[in-house]
Amino acid sequence: MAQIVAAMAMTHSPGLTGWFTRASQEYQQLALQATAEMRRRLEAARPDVLVMFSNDHLLNWPINNMPEYTVGIGEAHVGPAEWFDEWLAMEKYRVPGHAPLARWIVNEGARRGLALAYLREMQFDDGISVPTHYLNPDAQFRMVPVTMNCTVPPIPTPERAYHVGTRMRDILAAYPGNERIAVVATGGLSHEPGGPRYFWVDEDFDRWFLDLLKQGDHAALLRECTLERMEAAGSGGTAELLAWVLVLAFTRGPVDVLTYMPAVAWRSGTGMVIWNELAR
Repeated sequence: MAQIVAAMAMTHSPGLTGWFTRASQEYQQLALQATAEMRRRLEAARPDVLVMFSNDHLLNWPINNMPEYTVGIGEAHVGPAEWFDEWLAMEKYRVPGHAPLARWIVNEGARRGLALAYLREMQFDDGISVPTHYLNPDAQFRMVPVTMNCTVPPIPTPERAYHVGTRMRDILAAYPGNERIAVVATGGLSHEPGGPRYFWVDEDFDRWFLDLLKQGDHAALLRECTLERMEAAGSGGTAELLAWVLVLAFTRGPVDVLTYMPAVAWRSGTGMVIWNELAR
């Protein structure tokens, strides 16, 4: 059977690659140190594949037909999508996929009451491209991308995201192979892309949310960190933290917060975390 060997989460702000040097030298160094530590932990965990949970910024699906979750089932994944390469200041990358595992997620999900959309050719913007740039730049790890709706109402609640996470955890653990799997959540923290609060970060919310993660109390986080509270901290962006809530279901205990930066220059509260204990 497959084994979950690591769980982590990070911001995917396009500013982390596209206009990185607009932030202070201090923030640049903190971001580089934190992402280097995430990569070091991945290498130590020796995963065969990264299952990366992000959100679709209306790139793959139209606004009137947005699935709750979509799995990329391709043999390989290429990004960034057209025009995003210049915006993100990134060269094209190609990461091998894991089609058998991706198809298992879709098929086993259906058997377990979890309906998942899928794409053979998924387009990638900052949601997958930024963490790939930092965590898998040499394509050492195969990737299965899973995107979620965090934008178009009705947006799933944190309770729903956590429930999907528990199902995903069981589905991956049941995969009939010896793959070592790392799960990575990308998105958040507080930001309001293109909205009236575009040049603003809710530092109080961000630190409160990270403190909840450090407490390691899943029930408290689900009770207190409502979708309404996320939207108040930045409409259309902060709810990307639902990916973190999904990955939370793979874990137990507190996180290591590697860094937090209220980086207005990157248009997002910016943070990176790693869980030390995994759910059994």
